[in-house]
Amino acid sequence: MSTLEIVGGIILLIVCALTIILCLSQEQKSQDSMSAALTGASTDSFYGKNEGRTKEAILNKITRFFGIVLFITVLAINLVPLFQK
Repeated sequence: MSTLEIVGGIILLIVCALTIILCLSQEQKSQDSMSAALTGASTDSFYGKNEGRTKEAILNKITRFFGIVLFITVLAINLVPLFQK
C-alpha cells in the first residue's frame, strides 16, 4: 500500500464523517406540500423569497459540496493505482 493510497483513505474517512454529520444536522422536510396545495399557501412571503440565506439552505449547499467531494475522492482513490503501474 503506497503513501498516496493511505493519504487518500484518510481524506475519504474525513469527508465521509463530515458528510454524515452534515446530513444528520439537517432538519427533516415536512409533508406540508399537500396541505399547502389545498389551502393555497404560497412561498411569496419574506421567508420564501430569502430561502437561500437560511441555515437549512446553507447546510444543504455544504452537504451537496461534500457529496461531490466524496464522489471525486472515491474515483481518485480507485483510479490512482491504475496509473501508478
